[in-house]
Amino acid sequence: MALSASDLSTLYTLLINALSADQNIRMPAEVALSQCEGKPGFCSCLLEIIGSKDLASQTYTRLLATVYFKNSINRYWRHRSDSSGISNDEKVYLRRKLLEHLREENYQIAVQIAVHISKIARIDYPKEWPDLFSLLAQQLPSADTLTSHRVYMVLFRTLKELSTKRLGVDQRNFAEISSHFFGYTWNLWQGDIHTILQQFSLLIQYPVGDKSAELQDGLHLICERWLLCLKIISHMVVSGFPRDSKSMQEVQPVKEVCPALLKAIQSFLPYFSSFQESSQEFFDFTKRACSKLIKVLVSIQGTHPYSFGDRSVLAPVLDFCLNKITNPEPHILSFTVFLIQCMVLVKSILECKDYRQKLVGHVINENVITLEHARKSIVKAVEEVISSVMPAERIILLCNILIRRYFVFTASDLDEWYREPEEFHHEQDMVTWTEKLRPCAEALYITLFENYKHLLCPVVLSILQEAMNSCPAVETQITSAMLLKEAAYNSVGYVHYDLSGHLSFKDWFDGALSLELSNDHPNRRIIHRRVALILGQWVSEIKGDIRRSVYGAVVRLLQDSDLAVRLSAARSLFYLIEDANFSEQDFADFLPTCLELCFKLIEEVQEFDSKVQVLNLISIMIERLGGQIIQFANKLVGFFERVWEESSGESLLQIQVLLALRNFVVALGPQSPMCYSILFPILQRGIDINNPDELNLLEDSIVLWEATLSHAPSMVPELLKFFPHLFSIMERNFDHLQVGLNIIECYIILGGSDFLNQHASILAKLLDGIVGNVNDKGLLSTLPIIELLVQCFPRDASPLIDRVLQKMVVICLSGGEDQDPSKTAIRAHSGAILARLVVLNTSYFAHLISEASLLVMLQQGGVKVERSILLYLVDVWLDKVDNVAILQKKTYALALSILLTLREPQLLDKVDLILSLCASVIAGGTEENGKDDSSSDETNSSGFHMEGNSFMGATTKELRRRQIKCSDPIKQLSLENILRENLQACAALHGDASFNEAVGRLHPTVLAQLRQALKIG
Repeated sequence: MALSASDLSTLYTLLINALSADQNIRMPAEVALSQCEGKPGFCSCLLEIIGSKDLASQTYTRLLATVYFKNSINRYWRHRSDSSGISNDEKVYLRRKLLEHLREENYQIAVQIAVHISKIARIDYPKEWPDLFSLLAQQLPSADTLTSHRVYMVLFRTLKELSTKRLGVDQRNFAEISSHFFGYTWNLWQGDIHTILQQFSLLIQYPVGDKSAELQDGLHLICERWLLCLKIISHMVVSGFPRDSKSMQEVQPVKEVCPALLKAIQSFLPYFSSFQESSQEFFDFTKRACSKLIKVLVSIQGTHPYSFGDRSVLAPVLDFCLNKITNPEPHILSFTVFLIQCMVLVKSILECKDYRQKLVGHVINENVITLEHARKSIVKAVEEVISSVMPAERIILLCNILIRRYFVFTASDLDEWYREPEEFHHEQDMVTWTEKLRPCAEALYITLFENYKHLLCPVVLSILQEAMNSCPAVETQITSAMLLKEAAYNSVGYVHYDLSGHLSFKDWFDGALSLELSNDHPNRRIIHRRVALILGQWVSEIKGDIRRSVYGAVVRLLQDSDLAVRLSAARSLFYLIEDANFSEQDFADFLPTCLELCFKLIEEVQEFDSKVQVLNLISIMIERLGGQIIQFANKLVGFFERVWEESSGESLLQIQVLLALRNFVVALGPQSPMCYSILFPILQRGIDINNPDELNLLEDSIVLWEATLSHAPSMVPELLKFFPHLFSIMERNFDHLQVGLNIIECYIILGGSDFLNQHASILAKLLDGIVGNVNDKGLLSTLPIIELLVQCFPRDASPLIDRVLQKMVVICLSGGEDQDPSKTAIRAHSGAILARLVVLNTSYFAHLISEASLLVMLQQGGVKVERSILLYLVDVWLDKVDNVAILQKKTYALALSILLTLREPQLLDKVDLILSLCASVIAGGTEENGKDDSSSDETNSSGFHMEGNSFMGATTKELRRRQIKCSDPIKQLSLENILRENLQACAALHGDASFNEAVGRLHPTVLAQLRQALKIG
């Protein structure tokens, strides 16, 4: 039933009760409100409460009403099939009433009203609410500051919402709105900044007293309105015009707006220090204003780089930012947000791809040539501007300032490090470079070096030499020289790739870095941490006889007393071991110590990221040093057991444990039963789809399961018990199809008859669920598993997978694959499996193709059967022989030769084709070529074939698979003998005359080859 004005008091009471701290009062009210949400009139009643002047003091109740109003808009404004939603008449009423409440005095309520209007405008403008902006424009000339502020708040929220719509028609609508409002908003912005600066000047003269209070009255609202106008201008300039580097159309407002924004920054900055003591309110506004102004410049430059690249814009802005970075006023040094944005803008300019010449080939289209010429001229002009503003001396100065001032640790940095070393270590990685000053300076330095590497290489090396000379390795006091040395090392680490040709890492390590580690004073942690990071950054240059020394240095750093140093060493050691040039021989002596230190470190750390880092290090050591890890197997078993128990409830950490365990199982190889005591409980939990952590753990648990099976020396009862879980997993979806098929293959190869006896019905259901329900790629992966099953158990398995084999008959008899290689491969491989069945279990094959259920399945598949199914299959075998591997060709030939003994007159018509196929197979030989064999050994996720690591050789599964292939009955059978015998039977069956007539259709050359091969006259 619809709500009306008579329900206002009830609704108001429910809102009050919903704010109650008493659960017995609050919960029934929340339930009642949720039941009202979808009813007609609910939003109208809420809006009456939100805008009621009588309830002005009931802020929290009104705010709660705005929350329910916003939720209702999100859920019911659009038409929904499951709800009547909000009627069109009510929508008209709500849109009108919202605009009537623009002059809301409560700021929080006003913000919510603006949000409501913007949400509705996103859906309704312009079709259902075409007059929205004209109605807002009518209220802009109001002399009432509060009204105009609220209108601009609505404009800002609405434009922000509409600017995110990406359809072409929406962008054109936004451009039209921008053209209407830009002029008025820009003029108001300019007028407001003039008023603000004038008032600020007077406030400095009269910091206290009645005059000050009079000046401040209403100024705050003007300041906020000015900020809203700035944000609106930013949206209109950035989103109201096409990107100029694509349209090649100059965005004229950029040339007008950007110089004014820069002038505004220059005008506001002096008040930053002036208001710091006298007025906190306007000090905060000045910070916000300067930060927003420079951010708008960054945004405009990123969107319209060519218009921004005009000399009248780019030169003063770039010069200003460089001055503030290299020579800031004392009070600006504490204004880190502003300095960060200055660095961001300089970095954005230096790395802008649109400011670089592009190599373009010959273009025939004259319009394109014109555009390219225009682009080149713009880029050339921009390069000239940048070169004029940034001569070599200024670039060198900027590089020096970044390293000597901004790279250097501050007292607060060191205090944070000493208090929380672990948190400090990770903060350097997790913090976004635009959030803190040092990371931002480092990002700017890297960009600067990339652009001017030839100029800056000598500069950086000079700073490095100076820093090393001024702070010898014996220094123990934290001096400015030590901090500069750390900064210099940092600068060299970041640009290692470009400096490697100018600085010999071997000489640097032997002459300086290794000496730094000889001093164990606690204050040396600053340098030790940086050395640890450098060894990871310069990993590509660590070669030859220096590797052992570097490994020893990093392991020594793992023993440092400072946690941040040890974590840095752990990270670098990971990079060193992961490196392609890693030397197992050089590292072997450090392995026992390194493992012990890792076990100890993971006990000490508390942060999730620290534990993951150590686990990754242990995992990579196991992967790269598997053969030598075996001697530490018992310790690793205890370690993994302890970490798994301690990580209970932390599924993300347990994922890392599963990944490390998988490497451990692979490394142990045939000795993997050593870890079964911890492995089976973990697997039991991980592959159970009813486990609460299944969403996070299942994928990695399945991979670990596969690795366990692949490397198991024999099947054990515990592993056999796990198989039903695979059916539960794949019954839901086929997200893990490939790994699941590998697991089935492992069970067939490893489990043998025991597996089939215990889980035959589950296996049959599993394969039946896959075939016919997966795409072509999935089916191509499944067919080798079915073929393996038929090969290993031709008598026992075939009846169990009767439905699967019937589906293969349907696949073979279905056409339409001529233009699709995947379908051709599926049809050919399915035919090879059925041919194998003819050879190994002829009686069952005869039963299979005569089943009534097969005819039903063929009809359901749209296959018309007008003759014997056997003849259709014969046609497939004759047609697809060139689409299969060598051994499968022999299978085709054997099957066809066996069929020659059947009393099927129509087969006699195909004798010449059958004999031609058999002759080609005999002439081509039957030795397998691994490249051609569809069931050849494939490296799966449990095998890393890495040279030099004998333990990483063939898995148990791969060895047994090769044995099965070698003992394949198809290989053992002689096609020549079987064909000779069956030809004799065929002649006797059909008579010599008919037989000789059929054979006579053979090409004489083929007939001669066949007689020679069969040794018949």
